[in-house]
Amino acid sequence: MNDSTPATPPLLSDELLARIHGRAAGYDRDNVFFTEDLAELAEAGYLRALVPAGFGGLGLTLQQVAREQIRLAAHAPATALAVNMHLVWTGVARALLERGDDSLAFLLEGAAAGEVLGFGVSEPGNDLVLFGSTTDARPQQGGGYRFFGTKVFTSLSPAWTSLGVMGLDSSAPGAPKIVWAFIDRSDPGVSVKDDWDTLGMRASQSRSTVLDGAYARPDRVFRRLDPGPNSDPLIFAIFATFEILLASVYTGIGRRALELAVEAAGRRTSLKNDGHSLDQDPDIRWRVADAAIAMDGIYPQIDALARDVDALADHGAQWHPRLAGLKHRATENAKHVVDQALRVSGGSSYFAGNELGRLYRDVLAGLFHPSDAESAHSTVASAWLGPLTDSGPAK
Repeated sequence: MNDSTPATPPLLSDELLARIHGRAAGYDRDNVFFTEDLAELAEAGYLRALVPAGFGGLGLTLQQVAREQIRLAAHAPATALAVNMHLVWTGVARALLERGDDSLAFLLEGAAAGEVLGFGVSEPGNDLVLFGSTTDARPQQGGGYRFFGTKVFTSLSPAWTSLGVMGLDSSAPGAPKIVWAFIDRSDPGVSVKDDWDTLGMRASQSRSTVLDGAYARPDRVFRRLDPGPNSDPLIFAIFATFEILLASVYTGIGRRALELAVEAAGRRTSLKNDGHSLDQDPDIRWRVADAAIAMDGIYPQIDALARDVDALADHGAQWHPRLAGLKHRATENAKHVVDQALRVSGGSSYFAGNELGRLYRDVLAGLFHPSDAESAHSTVASAWLGPLTDSGPAK
């Protein structure tokens, strides 16, 4: 594969990425977890990429890791998506630390020691995402909490050792709190369903997690926030790291789709044009060019916002619309590029096992991650037009 996205220095070697790419189709076909990929990525230090050197990590910046995620996703989208969740937590802990908050320093220490971190936030029917929860968080004597509820889309389900969760503590009348904490996989109140049989991103094995009194120790309870939007640095750190790294994964899919389109255009021939290859066909050339233009536009956007997070830039109220907009553009952009590549590649891409057909299934998952299209547009509209009023439109 042609690596057109610079990474200085590249953490993942071309040889490692080639091995990961070689396993992707089998994981997808058999609907199994990327066990070998994860072992190799851990050995390469990738799970410690965002952990500061002082904690035993590699000390890479968010900008550098975003570039690496583009490369990884171009070779194995489901592997990149699932690893994203571990990287998000280490990125959140790092972002807080850089802003003077060491409440998640224990995560950096754990990741440096080999912990694999899961992201247990999404819940069935909860469109409030970070600002509300259907999970019951019950306070325990001494400051710990027990959690009762179901988390969905828990990537890394077969491998995570520590799961970041949130739940609603309603024990104080009229003063509910969203509680954030980490629980251990070994806790008897944790069970993982074998329910991941999806259209795409199959190797991520993002299974449902049932919390039936799962216990978080007092030293693993790191936030108690009022429900609803708020300016706590934790919310910014989660949103910024999640949206940027997610945009990187789907941009990697687009990048690989463009490469496959170029290969197909040079390989396929046309009887209508005396057997010439389709890279000489004006319509095919236009589609490849359209995909390339789309990809060229998204790389600098990811780079710029990741660099701003690293530099502690102050975008004020514009941070959330910029991040939501980036995720929306990146996922829709990748979907468009894959669509163009399918049209260039012809009917062979419709067969099971074809790489481009797999990318088409994988890229559709981008529609469902927060911020979805509706949420992103609502966030941006509020930033530019102000919040909706209760009075409705003027007559």
